[in-house]
Amino acid sequence: MTLPTYVVITPARNEARFIERTLESVVAQTVRPAKWVIVSDGSTDGTDDLVSKYAAEHSWIELLRMPERQERHFAGKVLAFNAGYARVKDVPYEAIVSLDGDISFDQGYFEFLLGKLAGDRALGLVGTPFRDSQNETYDYRFVSIEHVSGACQVFRRECFEHIGGYVPVKGGGIDHIAVITARMKGWKTRAFPEKACIHHRDMGTAQRGSVMARFKFGMQDYALGGHPLWEIFRTLYQMSNRPYVLGGLMVGCGYFWALVRRAPRPVSGELIAFRRREQMQRLKNFLTGNRGHAKSQRTAPEGRA
Repeated sequence: MTLPTYVVITPARNEARFIERTLESVVAQTVRPAKWVIVSDGSTDGTDDLVSKYAAEHSWIELLRMPERQERHFAGKVLAFNAGYARVKDVPYEAIVSLDGDISFDQGYFEFLLGKLAGDRALGLVGTPFRDSQNETYDYRFVSIEHVSGACQVFRRECFEHIGGYVPVKGGGIDHIAVITARMKGWKTRAFPEKACIHHRDMGTAQRGSVMARFKFGMQDYALGGHPLWEIFRTLYQMSNRPYVLGGLMVGCGYFWALVRRAPRPVSGELIAFRRREQMQRLKNFLTGNRGHAKSQRTAPEGRA
């Protein structure tokens, strides 16, 4: 089986504490990328020096520096990604990877994921779960196995171009929007739990504490069109995880605070309707005891084999 050629883009902002683990992981891969563009998004902490050291040793690694900016937000991450995307336009590739600068993984990680793309032409986006600092992974009762974490998303090139790339949303959720849009457009998406990457920074804590991050997650759930009934069950479930009770309550408070305020949503009505149908089907499966993953009935997008 011939594996797709691939390129990697990593937006990195002040990742000096973690990025060397990412660099070591990619350099050690059994199948290396044709090009890896690391976009330093105004880093001031030594990130650039670390990347420069590896770029000097490996011609396929490129450091792209962007000007320092005052505000840290997810729209800025997309702008940095797009700057890296422009640098690979003349490179022949069949898959494109969005990779965070604070994760690590084993030597066969990309070979494994590229093999999944090669084995199923309808797959447009693949990835794995991640383990956090407490060695916990997804609970697939409440996170569909079709969701691919933004820590590392491996797109078939046609899929990435079909969805129009990432949407620059300041409030976050750019990875969710990409995954949902891919499925909405007929592609299959899948996380493969046979492997996992390690996420070295706690999710959502780059600028704020973990409890406040939960509130932001709830707001993001609303912004991306989550169904209120789904959010109630998610809140109850999150109350059973650390930080116990408070963490789940903050997720629910964030969602319903945004709901009462009728906060603007950066996604289309079509995407909201699609996401809610998926959530209600998963909730039905959970409540009726059908814990198995509901197999997608989608076929390959128009024009695909």
